[in-house]
This record gives sequence, C-alpha cells and structure tokens, in this order.
Amino acid sequence: MPKIAPLSGFPELLPEQRVVEREVIASLSRTFELHGFANIETRVVEPIDRLAKGGEIDKEIYVLQRLAADADAKAELGMHFDLTVPFARYVLENAGHLEFPFRRFQVQPAWRGERPQEGRYRQFTQADIDIVGRDTLGFHHDVEVVRVMVEALGALPLPPLSFQVNNRKLIQGFYRGLGIPDVTTAIKVIDKLDKLPEDTVAQQLVEQAGASAEQAALCLRLATIRVADTSFVEQVRALGVEDELLETGLTELAAVIDGCASATSERVTVEANLRIARGLDYYTGTVLEVFMAGYERLKSVGGGGRYDALASDGKTTYPGVGVSFGVSRTLIPLIADGVLSGSRKVPSAVLVAVTDDDARDASTAVATALRARGVACEVSADAAKFGKQIRAAERRGIPFVWFSQADGTHQVKDIRSGEQVDADPATWTPPEDDLRPTVISTAREIEENQ
Repeated sequence: MPKIAPLSGFPELLPEQRVVEREVIASLSRTFELHGFANIETRVVEPIDRLAKGGEIDKEIYVLQRLAADADAKAELGMHFDLTVPFARYVLENAGHLEFPFRRFQVQPAWRGERPQEGRYRQFTQADIDIVGRDTLGFHHDVEVVRVMVEALGALPLPPLSFQVNNRKLIQGFYRGLGIPDVTTAIKVIDKLDKLPEDTVAQQLVEQAGASAEQAALCLRLATIRVADTSFVEQVRALGVEDELLETGLTELAAVIDGCASATSERVTVEANLRIARGLDYYTGTVLEVFMAGYERLKSVGGGGRYDALASDGKTTYPGVGVSFGVSRTLIPLIADGVLSGSRKVPSAVLVAVTDDDARDASTAVATALRARGVACEVSADAAKFGKQIRAAERRGIPFVWFSQADGTHQVKDIRSGEQVDADPATWTPPEDDLRPTVISTAREIEENQ
C-alpha cells in the first residue's frame, strides 16, 4: 500500500494535542457565556456571490460542486473563509427570531485557499464574539466586546498578548483634516506598514492617495504613536490637525483604553496603536489587532472592530462590533514548539486492571461505578501481568491503576508516585487536577528565562 501523504494546509492534531484545542475552546466558551453571549453555528457554505462581495478574497474561496455535475455547470456555493460573512447572513435571515442587541459567540472551522505557512492554514478554527443591534448600537458595546475578549484570552495559558487598538474615525478624520484627496486609499496604504518600509508607504500615499510629501509625513507621524494610556490624545492634537470626526475618534479610542484598563494584566495588555488600520472597508470605528509575544512572525492572532453597515436588508441596518481570535493560528505553532501540550493522550483517569479473563466482568463493574460518578476510566485490554498493564497506563498518560482483590476489596495505585491505597469504587474520586486532561504550558517559564 503506498504511503499516505498529508495534505498541506489541513492540519490534524494528535489526541494529546487535541486536548489543548478542546480545553482552550471550552475556556473561551465559558467566559463568553458568563457575559451573556449565545452560541450559534452557521452552515459551511454560502452563495459565492455573497462570499465574493468584498472582492478581495475571490481567488481563495473553495467552491462546492458535485463531482458528477455537468462540465459547463457554474459553481454557486463556496465554503466560508471567515465567520463574519455567514454571521451577517444569519442575522438577516433570522432577524425576526432574534432579540437585539444580539450577543453571539461562534467557534467553527473556516476554509481559505491560500498558500499554507506557519499560522496560515487552508482549514482553521476561529472563535468570534459580536454584538449586533437593529439600526443603532451604543458605543459602549465597543468597550464591552474588547474587554470580554481581553478577559477570555487572559484566562488562557498563552504567552503574553497585546491588544493594539485604533479607531477608523480618528484616522479618517485626521486624513480628512489634512486634506488628503483619497482617504479610503490612504487607510489601505497605511495598513501595509507592517509589510513595507516607511519610505515606500510614504511614496504610495503620494502616488495612490494623492497626498503631498508633507501630508504623507504627518500620516506616518500619526502612525508612530503607541501608548498604553490616553496620552495619545494630546500627542495627536499636537500634530495640529483639526476635524470633528477626528475628535470623535479620539474620544472613542480613549473610552476603550480606559474601559479595558482594569481587565489588563502582565499577561494581556491593551494599547492605543495609531498605525492599526485594518484595510477592510466595512470597519467604521474601533479597530484592533492582537499580537503574541515571541510570535510576532505570525502577525496578528486576532482582530476585529466596529462595522455600522455590514448587514442590511434595504429597510433595516444591523450595526455590530466584534472580535475574532485565531484558535488554529495561535495554538498550532505553540503546540509544535512544545509550549502547549496535553497532560495525557486519553480522557481516562483510571485504568481498571484485569486479573484474568474470568474477572473481566468484575473489572467492568468497577469501571461502571466510577463512571456513574463522572470518573473517566477504561478496563485493561487484556489480562497481562500487572507490570505490563501499569506500563500500558503510563504510555497513555493514565495516572491511576485500579486493582480488585480476591477477597472483594480494592486498591488504587498512583503510578507516578507509587502510592497504593485501599479504595471503594462507590466513593473514591481522583484529585481534581487528575479528573480530566489539562493543558500544560511552558509559556511563563520561557518568558522568565528570556
């Protein structure tokens, strides 16, 4: 049989690696639910004309078509490349059944036909939270959504994370106050600062956005402002540009920075970074990107912002604000580097030993009693010598082995310490830390050694 070659860009995790992903998703879900976000799941496919509406990702859409379809049949469905487009459709389709503001979280795979590389995959999982209103949505939801994601990511065993926040009104107002002819293009050009040298960006501002050399220089000066407090307000005003929209953006950005201050820690920080632009046109206010210390090569591992007209049925507009976290983008490199791992390969906390084949029913009865109280366990696959059964548990990471005695009593052995004690299957429970697999993280150790 020929060797099976893996498909590039479609990562698959081993059981102990999947523990990491599942525990991270469970932790995120708990935090989102604590803040009243309801979970939804949208379909895999959307009409291609809806997916391609933005015009920036057409070549990356995977289309869905029957193998036996007519050769000249045009594909009409594509697999979603993010969770925002299907969510916008979901809101429009179910608006009559939803209560607004609608608070949702969604953790699902997405598919994108791009060149695979570290942190960028053709199949990947995202975790999104959004709050959507009907016609209006108070600005305080911008602060809330960012703060919720700060709390959610702060609960994960990851390297330090930095939320870098800006406001499209601030940069639009600044460019408008400067008199730059093409503000939209200027924003898209500034968004390339993490990929291109400053002099190249300045040249493109002149050539593509119609800015003068002096205006381009001021745009770059604005983009260098980055602080962890609201001192950016006076720094921007010191540049001498005046515009009403600029002032609104300054006020809103300051509110986000202040509103998140009490949720930050040494593990998760929030900064005003005025070079963050996010080139997508639908962002209208708050914009942000999330970066992970030591993994700057991944670029952002999350992002989002305010969109005032992403979804509309012609009569009603549904403004929203949301943040997306790249689960696969973040976890797979950390797992590959050994920063994150699962504590064991299986959910079982106990392996129930089998003395001989005639005693298997008795061992199964012990396992049944343990499972009835929520203790995951399995019965040994064969009645080998106890030493071999213990080694089988070690290979799978199972911490305890259960032995039934001929006189009807029982003992359980912690195979890590060697301690063996009397136990009753009707009452014994492993320590809380051993009850289910956990995530082992060396992130803090790596940081302390740097």
